[in-house]
Amino acid sequence: MARPHTFAPSEYYHLYSRGVEKRVIFLDKHDYERFIKILFFCNGSKSVVIRDLPRSLTFGKYTDKRGEILVDIGAYCLMPNHFHLLVRERGEKGISLFMQKLITAYTMYFNDKYDRTGRLFESSYKSTHAADDGYLKYLFAYIHLNPVKLIDPEWKENGIKNIEKTKQYLDKYAFSSFADYAGRDRDSGLILAKQEFPEYFPTPDIFTTLIFEWITTEV
Repeated sequence: MARPHTFAPSEYYHLYSRGVEKRVIFLDKHDYERFIKILFFCNGSKSVVIRDLPRSLTFGKYTDKRGEILVDIGAYCLMPNHFHLLVRERGEKGISLFMQKLITAYTMYFNDKYDRTGRLFESSYKSTHAADDGYLKYLFAYIHLNPVKLIDPEWKENGIKNIEKTKQYLDKYAFSSFADYAGRDRDSGLILAKQEFPEYFPTPDIFTTLIFEWITTEV
């Protein structure tokens, strides 16, 4: 199916994909951690064999060894059967190449680990264009609040009853960029290129306040 838009440099996009037939694509903590490594190392023009890297590696040692960066990542969230990314297109075909590398690398890892063959993700990842400021703000909220459905599947319909408890849960959820915006200093924070996105969140407190307000904004 043709996309309703063409990727263009300096524009922002929400990218998401789920497992084929909605199957779970992260079966344990190591699967999530491998995908996060792939997010970092596949975001470059050079090829990196991740299985050959030391298990204790830090991203900082490899920041300048990935070649030309393909996309700027502003937010991400991994869920049991899908993932979300908010990215900025850097150069022509950057998103397409990045997503091809990302999905191929994780599928190869997953199929090898679990002794399976064939496609792991749906035939094509989905994308939406964040063409205006309001929708971009909404996406920052939507992506970072996605894990709430793991503890309250109907929170969008019924609202969040205990915001402070929800903030604590999201801060401990290791598989999204919430903690990086909420003030945690993590190695995986190097995945993000915050400077290439509007400066919506000058402080962690402003971030954790605004995303709960923006999720209710009609887009």
